[in-house]
Amino acid sequence: MNLLASLRYLAALAEHQHFGRAAGACHITQPAPSNALRALEEEFGTAIVKRDRSFGGFTAEGERVLASAQRMLHERELLQQDLNSVGGKPKGSLSIGAVPTAMPITARFSAMLQARHPGIAPVVRSMSSSELENGLKNLSLDMGLGYTERMARHGPRLGLVPQYTQHYFLVRRAGQVHSEQLQIGPKISWRDASELRVCLLTREMHNRTIVDAAFEAAGKSVEPVIETNSVLTLALSVVVGDVCSVLPGALIGAVRGYRELEALSLTGPDVRTAIGFMIQGGRPHIAHIAHTGCRNVAGAGRRLVAACGRAQRPAGSLIGGACLKQAANREQLARNRHPDLCSRQWQPKAGRKICSQINSIKPI
Repeated sequence: MNLLASLRYLAALAEHQHFGRAAGACHITQPAPSNALRALEEEFGTAIVKRDRSFGGFTAEGERVLASAQRMLHERELLQQDLNSVGGKPKGSLSIGAVPTAMPITARFSAMLQARHPGIAPVVRSMSSSELENGLKNLSLDMGLGYTERMARHGPRLGLVPQYTQHYFLVRRAGQVHSEQLQIGPKISWRDASELRVCLLTREMHNRTIVDAAFEAAGKSVEPVIETNSVLTLALSVVVGDVCSVLPGALIGAVRGYRELEALSLTGPDVRTAIGFMIQGGRPHIAHIAHTGCRNVAGAGRRLVAACGRAQRPAGSLIGGACLKQAANREQLARNRHPDLCSRQWQPKAGRKICSQINSIKPI
C-alpha cells in the first residue's frame, strides 16, 4: 500500500475502532492493512496501535501520527478540489454533519447550495453533538450545524455562522382532526407537560440535556416512556401512539402535514437555544463556498421556523424568484399569528433576500 492508502486506513481505524470494519471501509483485505500498519510503525520507529485480540486503541505516539495523518488527508482533499474546480466551477464533495433537530435546515441548505453549484455533492449526516464536534476535530467533516453554546470548548479554531434560535413545543394528538394541517394550540407550562407520557431523545443527545434542564427548572423530573435517537421516531410515536413529545420549531414544520396533531408552545421557563454552522478555520475551496452560502441561508432557517405552521408550498419552490412575494406574505402572516414560532433575531427582510443572495455567491 502507498503512503496515502496507509493513512486512510489509519483514519478509518480511528473512526471504526475495529480492524476488520476499518479494512472494509477502505475496501481492502488482509494482509494489506496489517502490512500497512507495520510499515508505518517501521517508518516512524514507534508502536502506533495497542495490539490485543482486538483493537485496543492508539498509543500516545500513535495519536500524534493519527493527527498528522488526518491533516495530510485533509490537505490532499483541498488540493484535489482545487485541481478539479476549473473554469470557476467548484467540484467535489462537502461533508456536513448536523444534530437531528436541525436536519430540516441542513436539508434546505444542501439543496440550495447544490442547485447553485451543481459540481458540489453535499454528504449530509445526522449525528449527536459530540459526534459532530469530533468530526470537526478530526477533519472528517467540513462543517456542522449544531448548538453554538458548545462552541466555547473549541476556542477560535472553528468559525461560526449563526442561523436561528430554537423555541420548544409540546406536540400531541389534537382533540379534533383539523381539515388542513397541524395546528398551533394554546401555551402549556413545562410543569404541566411533565405530567404527560412523553417520548424524548436519548440522553447522549444535547437536545435531551436541554429538555431535562427545562423540566428541572420547572421543579419536575421526567422519565420518558419511549427514548430514541431518531427525530422521525420522535414524531411518528406521537402520530401512532398515546404519547406526546417535545420538538423545536424547525421540526414542527416537518410534521405540519399531520392534521391530527397540535403543537403547544412551552413556557415557564421560556427556553431558547442558538443554532449555527461551525466551519473549519482552514477550510478547503468548496467549504469556503459553503461558508458563504450558509450566511445566505440564515434567513431561510428563520423563515422555516417562522412559517412552519403556515407554509403550503414545498420548501424547494422558494428558490424560484416567482415565489418570493408569496413566501414573504406567508412569513408575515405566520409571524403575526404565531410570534412564538419566530426567532427573536428574525429580520422581516431576510427571507425576501435569500434567493438574490444565494445567486450572488461567487466561487473563489
